[in-house]
This record gives sequence, C-alpha cells and structure tokens, in this order.
Amino acid sequence: MSTSSHANEPEGRRQSKKAAASGWIGSALEYYDFFIYATAASLIFPQIFFPKGDPAIAIIASLATYGVGYVARPIGAFVLGHMGDTRGRKQVLVLCMFLMGFSTIAVGLLPTYDQIGLWAPALLVLCRLVQGFAVAGEISGASSMILEHAPFGRRGFFASFTLQGVQAGQILAAAVFLPLAHYMPTDQFNSWGWRVPFILSFIVIIIGWIIRREVDETPAFTQEGAAKPRSPVTEAFKHHAPDMLRVVLMSLMNVIPVVATIFGAAYAVQPAYGIGFHKDVYLWIPVLGNILAVLVIPLVGNLSDKIGRRPPMIVGSVLAGLLAFGYLYAISIGSVPLAICMSLLMWGIVYQGYNAVFPSFYPELFPTRTRVSAMAISQNVGTAITAMLPAVFAAVAPPGSTNIWLTVGALAFGITVISAVACYTARETYRLAMNDLGKPEAAPVPEGEYMRLRDEALAQAARA
Repeated sequence: MSTSSHANEPEGRRQSKKAAASGWIGSALEYYDFFIYATAASLIFPQIFFPKGDPAIAIIASLATYGVGYVARPIGAFVLGHMGDTRGRKQVLVLCMFLMGFSTIAVGLLPTYDQIGLWAPALLVLCRLVQGFAVAGEISGASSMILEHAPFGRRGFFASFTLQGVQAGQILAAAVFLPLAHYMPTDQFNSWGWRVPFILSFIVIIIGWIIRREVDETPAFTQEGAAKPRSPVTEAFKHHAPDMLRVVLMSLMNVIPVVATIFGAAYAVQPAYGIGFHKDVYLWIPVLGNILAVLVIPLVGNLSDKIGRRPPMIVGSVLAGLLAFGYLYAISIGSVPLAICMSLLMWGIVYQGYNAVFPSFYPELFPTRTRVSAMAISQNVGTAITAMLPAVFAAVAPPGSTNIWLTVGALAFGITVISAVACYTARETYRLAMNDLGKPEAAPVPEGEYMRLRDEALAQAARA
C-alpha cells in the first residue's frame, strides 16, 4: 500500500475472515428469528391469533403485526446505534442477539385467541416490538464491523456476507416450516407444530454467543479512542443529514422482499384470495430464490469493488421493480412454475444488485465516529415505511378485487424507482480510504493505484 493510502487506513489487527464469518452467522441466526415470524404471520397467525369473523380483516391484522416489528426498528436504531458508536460494534451485536432470541422463544410459547382472547394478539405485538428493536442494530453493526476489518479494495466483497447471512436465515426459516407444513396434519400444525421453529431459537443464543465473542473490536473504532462523540446520533443529523435521507429512500427497496415473501405468501396461500397454492408448495418459492441469492451475493459484492457501488444498486432496483409485475401475475394465474421462475429472476438475481451492495455502500457514506448510528437510523426508518406495505397492499387489493397483480406491482415499481434516483444522487465511495469516508472534501484513490492495492489484497488473501 502506498504511503498516502496507508496513512488514510487505520492501523491494527484485521480479522477480515473471522469478522465476515461472525457477521454471516449472526445475521443468519437473527434473521431466521425475524423471518419465521414473517412466514407464520402470512400462513398461520390469521387463523389462531385473531377473531374468526371476517377472514380479510384477520389477514390485514396479521400482516400489520408483521409491520409493527419495523415500527420498533427506528427506536432500536437510536439506542443501539448510539451503543455501537460509543461502546463498540461487538457489544451491540451480542445484545441484539440476546434480545432477538428470547423474544422469538416467547412467541412460540404464546397462548392463542381461543385461549385468552384479545390478550393473544396484544402479547404477539409486544414480542414483535422487541424483535424489531433488536434487529435494528444487526445489519448496521455487522456491516460496520466487517467493513472496518476488511482490506482496502475488498470492502464490498466482505461486507456482502452480512446480507448473504440474512438470505441464509430466510432459507432456514422457510426450510424449518417445510417438513412441518408438509408432513403434519393441518390441525396439529395449527395447534402446536408452528411453535417448533420459534422454540428452537434457543440455538441462536448458544451458537451466536460462541461465535461473536471470538471477534476483536475493529481497528477503525479502536483508533477513535477518547475522540468518540458523546452523542453520535446528534452529530450524524448535524453533519450527515443529506446522506441519511438518501439511505432512507434507498432502503425503500425493502418493498421487494415484502412482495416476494410477505404479501406474495398471503396472496398465494390464504383461502380468501382463492389462488389455492398449498402452503408447503409456496414455501419452496422463497427458499429457491434465496438459495440462488446466496450464490449471487458475493459475486455482486466483488463486482462493486471493481465498478463501484452505484451501478449495480441502480440497475438492480429498477429491474427488480419491473419483475414484481411478472411475479405477482404468475401467482394470480396460479402457475407455480412461472412463480418460481419469476422469483428466481426478481429475488434471486436482480434484487441482489441492491441487496449485496448496500452493506458496504451505506456505512461508507458515513465516518467511523457516527457510522452505526447514521446507518441504523436511516436504514430502519426506510424499512419501517415499507413495513406497513403488506397491510396496505391487502387493503388496496383485498380478496375479491380485480387486477391485484397490476395494482400491487405498480406500487412496488414506483417505490423502486424512488430508491434508484436516491442512489444516483449519492457520492461514489468504493475508492475512498477508510479514514476518508464521510468527508465530502476527500479525494478518491486514483483508479490505477486503487486496482494495484486491490490486487495486493487479493494476493495476500490467496497466500493466507
């Protein structure tokens, strides 16, 4: 590394692979918890946690409890972001893991509406609030930790493992439900079988603790020393509000997983919509899409280290929005093969242009001293906005309405265009040294030198 570039990179022991493994497994475990709730909210909860009068109302209410978790995320982002920037990335990630694990186990132990009446949905909402609070610090904390441990020129590749872990968690969430939904009688599955994935979350606490305690704090955070801000949240809003707004708007891309795994599930499976996909058949759709995504994500992360963060994010956003039409249309005509193909294209490949890159791009927009706070708050505000979309989609395209695929598809596409425009207005970051991130006046490393430094990092990795 040249002298100038070396001076702008923090010194210290880097644990690139160990940090990536910790982020991958931690995110997989936490998002297993988060998405088994999402799956159950679409497939099971309308029948067991809500009054059995109007099925359309039960569907909307159940999907709204899914959204409640996102409402809690901005609150968690303020608290956990502050902790991540003042007490360390490692400490906040361990806390997130414990909160998520215990709240998920609690969902699996809740009595139903028939047993305790309205207390059932009330307690469900409380558990979901804790889940949302906990997950608010996961991606920002894990992305920051991996990014700050990664060698210059490979930050996009290593940071992408955060989201590869998230996709793996979703695979595991659906995969746990698959044998239960397929082999258990419906009455047993609805009475106690659905609880098994939630109670198994005690594994999250054990495995996650073993893994995350092995990772050191990052050199960039350690270098801050006594210079850490007393109020990183205040400093983030004061100096980085424009980029925080960009992240809010880019995070609206969460509309694609909402369409793919939440509204899509309710549309395909709930009897009120009349499509008639079997639960176990539908659960294979996100599983296959996520399996493909796990393969694609590191490739796109690596590509972003070569051509920049913005191009794959912009292209991925717009094309995923267009493919949402095809995916919902496939469900509307009851075609399982076409729905699988559309899911593989929309969710497994195209969406990953955004999904694989934002774990490096978002934290690169901010300096070390406010990185976790700024990313956590802005990303979680954006996802909180999209969190109510399942209920909105069910309200504007309820059971019995016509052209559901066109109505919901148009809304999804419009949102992805907003995300793409926000990304276009952001500054490119991939050639900025770590200590220059978040500084508007900082000049990127010249392309030739950058590629040389990247080649050196690749050579070192090959020798390790």
